[in-house]
Amino acid sequence: MSIPDVTDLTLEEKASLTSGASFWNTKPVERVGVPALMVTDGPHGLRKQREGGDHLGIGDSVPATCFPPAVGLGSSWDVELIHRVGEALGTETSIEDVAVLLGPGINIKRSPLCGRNFEYLSEDPIVSGVLGAAIVKGIQSKGVGTSLKHFAANNQENDRMRASSDVDPRPLREIYLRGFQRVVEDAQPWTVMCSYNRINGVYASEDPWLLTQVLRDEWGFEGLVVSDWGAVNERVPGLAAGMDLEMPSSGGTTDAQIVAAVQDGSLDESVVDVAAGRVLDLVRKATDGAGAVEGPLDVDAHHALAREAAGRSIVLLKNDGVLPLAKDAKIAVIGEFAEKPRYQGAGSSMINPTRLDTALDEIRALAAGEVSYAQGFSNALVVSDDETQALRDEAVAAASAADVAVAFLGLPARLESEGYDRDDIDLPAGQLALLDAVLAANPNTVVVLSNGGVVALPFADRVPAILEGWLLGQAGGGATADVLFGEVNPSAKLTETIPARLEDTPAYLDFPGEFSHVRYGEGLFVGYRWYDARRLEVAFPFGHGLSYTTFSYADAAAAVDADRDVEVTVEVTNTGDRAGREIVQVYTSLPGSSVQRAPRELKAFASVALEAGESQVVTLTVRRKDLAYWDIRADRWVVEGGDYRVEVGASSRDIRSSVSVAVEGDAFTLPLSRTSSLGEVLRHPVAGPMVQAAMAQMMGGLDAGAASIMPEGVDMSKMMESFPIGRIGMMAALGGDGGGVSPEMIDGLIAMANAGVVPQQA
Repeated sequence: MSIPDVTDLTLEEKASLTSGASFWNTKPVERVGVPALMVTDGPHGLRKQREGGDHLGIGDSVPATCFPPAVGLGSSWDVELIHRVGEALGTETSIEDVAVLLGPGINIKRSPLCGRNFEYLSEDPIVSGVLGAAIVKGIQSKGVGTSLKHFAANNQENDRMRASSDVDPRPLREIYLRGFQRVVEDAQPWTVMCSYNRINGVYASEDPWLLTQVLRDEWGFEGLVVSDWGAVNERVPGLAAGMDLEMPSSGGTTDAQIVAAVQDGSLDESVVDVAAGRVLDLVRKATDGAGAVEGPLDVDAHHALAREAAGRSIVLLKNDGVLPLAKDAKIAVIGEFAEKPRYQGAGSSMINPTRLDTALDEIRALAAGEVSYAQGFSNALVVSDDETQALRDEAVAAASAADVAVAFLGLPARLESEGYDRDDIDLPAGQLALLDAVLAANPNTVVVLSNGGVVALPFADRVPAILEGWLLGQAGGGATADVLFGEVNPSAKLTETIPARLEDTPAYLDFPGEFSHVRYGEGLFVGYRWYDARRLEVAFPFGHGLSYTTFSYADAAAAVDADRDVEVTVEVTNTGDRAGREIVQVYTSLPGSSVQRAPRELKAFASVALEAGESQVVTLTVRRKDLAYWDIRADRWVVEGGDYRVEVGASSRDIRSSVSVAVEGDAFTLPLSRTSSLGEVLRHPVAGPMVQAAMAQMMGGLDAGAASIMPEGVDMSKMMESFPIGRIGMMAALGGDGGGVSPEMIDGLIAMANAGVVPQQA
């Protein structure tokens, strides 16, 4: 099918393309053969509503494979696995004739209270960017598009339609935009979805700096910007800012506003041409990719992939030897989640699964011994005291009669969802009381968690083993049984810190803000950066995750390669008696940096599979651009030169090897002015040598003059470091030279320095 050019359309037709026809469809232009496109929610499965279905309904969506949500899948740290899941998502999207799957979501987990954290990958932008790009590439390999969301600084649900994320330039660039930049530059998603919120007072849907200058001009984004559903504030300014497609339908209201703005001269028609042209480009891509995958869906194969992905998403937080379970052991399974799994989050990403495994059934399928079950607690809103006690007594009896108890605890769906945030990070009090009773009856108790965001673990020192099961999708029950019995060796690691207390978290005093403003007061120090900088104890650190085998690391080596990236190599050995997989992590820091930095920042990682006793040299690349900081003086990225410390480890607090590598800095000199400090002038390549000699003479006079008023040993050079060069005449006069440094001399020096002119020596 040949899609016409924008020049073939009338103004009214072009305007019509910039908003939806319905909740899930774009508008056709039948006169010239432009078809409508269908888009659907994702991102961990296809949520295609049947004809007439409402936005929030789930029962009327077509069955689709529910893969682990991002909170679980991200914990795999595995680019290849995530790419395969993306391919499967793309296959299901193509079979259902859907053009764009609305995902992935890669917003930073700024606070554990965000109700939508289950849809996001990490508290770290490199993890979010690398894994987000893998999902996008996988999905788009099947001829369908993605929508990278939610752009940007959308880190809470409270007041999400209007709250302003008030964030300084460095954390905005280095933390909240960096992952988006990585996905755009590496994977070119077909669309980017702008978020509901404001950023420093400006709605994301009408911010030309965000949608045009940064996204397109700096990052080279080639696709279309679509609004989150209902995120449009003012349509005409939004169109001019670079927000191409409004979803869902406005019933023609905003189309008419656009036409009227062109006709009265307040909007140039070329702006409409650009947006409509981008919609036509999307239609061309979708038309070219249509039919790339033929049905029917191989439900069994995709369920098997979902089980593999879920097994690779489970984090073994603690194990004192009770795991893996012996198959002939007498096991008591306790907790409602074992029978009625919570496998995905609530809200627009809810999938109608093709099937659903339960942990209880799958444990019984793998076990050779007796498996009893006790509900233990109820997730119902209202439970009587008598019922609570009866459930607890039944669980204690089951645990007492078993060799080992497996307690399934977690958060009921009502406690975390799109649309609102959590009030705390605690498990329900009734579940904690149940665990106390079960532990008293049988100390040999394993805890399996089901939760979309981190929870406090006050029992961590009292139970022998903990599995963080997150939300694992439709095959999570089987995957949990696989890990419990050692059919799958756990390899997942935390992509977010589990704090000891909510009060320790970085955004605690600034979340969720007030009067529709939320101040990002922690700045750069998000997640592990905060805990490390403040040397806070945590329950479990970023990057942590155990295995049923062990791994050793040799000394790492690091060198700058021909592309000016840093290549890191380290030999890793599986020192245990079974095959396993290790997530090797590379962190960097720059001692003595001229700007504020975290003690360490993740820059690269790799998932490495090793047989028992096998060694492998792992090579990881730290991109030069990922070493850069955002310089607020020049409004640009700068790589600071120096000897970088490169740390290789099994977590952010389990560093196995450290090495130093010299990195050449960017050629970067700020222009001088009268307000430049003496320190800045002395470091300037042209002005510095000229001022050095003059300063030596002047400082001698100053030292003599100041001796009577300054304590002995005061370092005058340090006092002068921040003194503005434009006021140096005053200090020269104090030194006894009669004020010989004139404003004209200073201006001349500044002019020569900024022009790069080195004066001739006499």
